[in-house]
Amino acid sequence: QVQLVESGGGLVQSGGSLRLSCAASRSIFSFNAMGWYRQAPGKERELVALFGLDGNTNYADSVKGRFTISRDNAKYTVYLHMNSLKPEDTAVYYCNGARSGYIYWGQGTQVTVSS
Repeated sequence: QVQLVESGGGLVQSGGSLRLSCAASRSIFSFNAMGWYRQAPGKERELVALFGLDGNTNYADSVKGRFTISRDNAKYTVYLHMNSLKPEDTAVYYCNGARSGYIYWGQGTQVTVSS
């Protein structure tokens, strides 16, 4: 069974930084795609950043230039580096992976940005 476990969320002031981690139970090379989504209260879940099948990255327009997705293959871990955080970044952040025709989600980690 594939598991994704997020960590690193918390409370931060506007303009601050956080790094989220997603530890996978399988090599991240075994995933077709891995990335981060977020869901704010009353809103739909949305893509934040993603490694695609070819290793290219995609970002939501709202986070371009502020967030960076990276990975450590040896640690089976994908990171989301978040800088210049804004109150509108407040959400539950979920790790996502697509592998062998299945979609996997982590349990989510709360990020709260105070103004």
